Amino acid sequence: MSYNKKYLLQRIVEIQNIVLREKERGFSQAWIYRHLISEKYHISEATFNRYLGINAKEQQRQLQEKGEF
Repeated sequence: MSYNKKYLLQRIVEIQNIVLREKERGFSQAWIYRHLISEKYHISEATFNRYLGINAKEQQRQLQEKGEF
């Protein structure tokens, strides 16, 4: 497994957790992206939306089962 894949998945999970936490507080995804994600992670809105569609926790679990994580 590549070094980058492991840390990309960790980064995606971190972003997804931020979104879940802030949505519970009542903020929209657009607000979360503009005020929290874009400033810290420097990713485009398209990348942000793509990250939200990835089941990163499942991919991490599969990699752990293979012993690659």
